[in-house]
Amino acid sequence: MDADRALGGFLRARRELVTPPEVGLASGSRRRVPGLRREEVALVAGISAEYYLRLEQGRDRNPSAQVLEALARALRLDAEARAHLWLLAGMAPPMPREADRPESEVPDGIRVLLDTIGVPAFVLDRYRTVLAVNALARALEPSLEVGTNRLLSLFTDPDARSAHPDWENNTASVVAQLRSDIGADDADPRFKDLVRHLSAESARFRELWARHDVSATGSDDAAQVTVEGNGTLILRRERLFVDGTDLVLVIYHPDPGTAAAAWLDGVRRADG
Repeated sequence: MDADRALGGFLRARRELVTPPEVGLASGSRRRVPGLRREEVALVAGISAEYYLRLEQGRDRNPSAQVLEALARALRLDAEARAHLWLLAGMAPPMPREADRPESEVPDGIRVLLDTIGVPAFVLDRYRTVLAVNALARALEPSLEVGTNRLLSLFTDPDARSAHPDWENNTASVVAQLRSDIGADDADPRFKDLVRHLSAESARFRELWARHDVSATGSDDAAQVTVEGNGTLILRRERLFVDGTDLVLVIYHPDPGTAAAAWLDGVRRADG
């Protein structure tokens, strides 16, 4: 199915799922179609019935962002369906509205995973606040405590800084990731407060923020962490997005036969 037909098919399918009373219209007693008629969608969206017909038939290829937003409201689309509508229209989905963002609550399954995975792991929200952390991650980095902000620790806590011998590269990487995450959503009050706080407390952050570097993934997948009595350990680092949330699961795991693997085995035996 080509893009034009896909957009029309989506619009048609979604209007059939919306009843007139849901959008403030009378049902009537002689309806022949499930859900809304084309002209009713157009009425609720505030566009002409002829224009909506062209969209559904694939005869208009360039709906504006304003039209797409109006259709999303008329068809009562949730955040995921709204983003899908933009993609079908060949446009980048807008940033989620605050009301559309999932709550920053760690799913029970992820909490069980943290307790059973056997390697250091923790969960961050989009603002880099630590929401959950396992004992192995705390053994690796004592500054990882629930409720602390990962960025604030890295830039303002001397103990957290001393645990990262690659602090210069690490800070550059995390700020570039923050830039990527914020994108055009720079009006988010929590992001603004975080950036304001970091800028006031850290000259290094001010320097990096002024560079406007952007990276969705960071510099590499390796982490260097200095552990008291064990020197600097090198571990692989994975950032996995948690389905249906704005959370990230961060996992550190060593290559077999390395000093980091030996350290991890020792911690497991001590805890066992």
